[in-house]
Amino acid sequence: MTGTGSTRPTQGSTRPTPGSPHPSPGSPLRVGLIGYGLAGSVFHAPLIAATEGLVLDTVVTSNPERQAQARAEFGDDLRCAASADELWDRADELDLIVIAAPNKTHVSLATAALKAGLPAVVDKPIAGTAAEARELAALADERGLLLSVFQNRRWDNDFRTLRKLLDDGELGDVWRFESRFERWRPRPKGGWRESGDPQEIGGLLYDLGSHVVDQALVLFGPAVSVYAESDVRRPGAEADDDTFIAVTHANGVRSHLYVSATTAQLGPRFRVLGSEAGYVKYGLDPQEAALRDGKRPATDTPWGVEPESMWGRVGSGESPLTGGGRPAPTLPGDYPAYYAAVAAALRGEGENPVSAHEAAAALDVLEAARRSARDGVAVTL
Repeated sequence: MTGTGSTRPTQGSTRPTPGSPHPSPGSPLRVGLIGYGLAGSVFHAPLIAATEGLVLDTVVTSNPERQAQARAEFGDDLRCAASADELWDRADELDLIVIAAPNKTHVSLATAALKAGLPAVVDKPIAGTAAEARELAALADERGLLLSVFQNRRWDNDFRTLRKLLDDGELGDVWRFESRFERWRPRPKGGWRESGDPQEIGGLLYDLGSHVVDQALVLFGPAVSVYAESDVRRPGAEADDDTFIAVTHANGVRSHLYVSATTAQLGPRFRVLGSEAGYVKYGLDPQEAALRDGKRPATDTPWGVEPESMWGRVGSGESPLTGGGRPAPTLPGDYPAYYAAVAAALRGEGENPVSAHEAAAALDVLEAARRSARDGVAVTL
């Protein structure tokens, strides 16, 4: 997790020589970041810079104010480019491309990076369809290149804690998993994320839904059936802002997943019911808020820690709100672990933390949910 990533490499490629599968040991891996909006500036750039062995070399944005913002944080020697084409022209000087541009560009940019011989990280959703995700995965496999998807919420504090509880058998056999990613935003903010244009791949189903579906599949395995309800509630809204997804997993677990911008009273983030006990956890992981506030994993420690008052509770027979169960200490959130794993994978020292094949499986569920909501039927996968 540690390291500032602030030391810039000397000129020249750190890429492997022809026939060598991995970068030279000890050489910093130079990263080109495409996009410097919310995803690029709040999540990717700070996490890249905080990862030992990675160096943020170039930021691609045509916005002069965002270029100035990037240089103000990462130094005047940070390169800025107006177009991704400039990265392909310098492909031999880079080791990794990170795509944090709008959703509609993900497939074309990832394709261009892979064809330029560059490994890539793509923000979620990697594509608008599972078929497109699998085509990208096939291209990466054919070229022997890493293609990873930024599913940072696998490293949320509550998700890490739940995985430990399940691994330790604290809940017994899980029967039902409830996951909520809810907000109270009664007025649309606008922008491509809330656009009704299908080309933009906007709406909460593909935005927050990408997170809750991915988490459910990681925890409980493949889906066999999907039912969904999706609405546009707010005046002036164009894309879904209140969506429910019910997933039946092959092992019999049922996941009930809620994503909403219209929730005046927020429910628990997780409510997990098993044969021995349940786990209920309120509140969101603190890492996003910390990153938005300008805090950084390399310098602000401890990182990803929440107060005991926010811990979830494990128990049976009584509501946690009336004192039922016992507090379950929340493990620290660890977004930096994602890029540390990417760096290790590029050096041949670890596995891809989130593969495009996994992302395609999540898109199968999202596509089925969209179909189910439209037609009012359950969809079998």
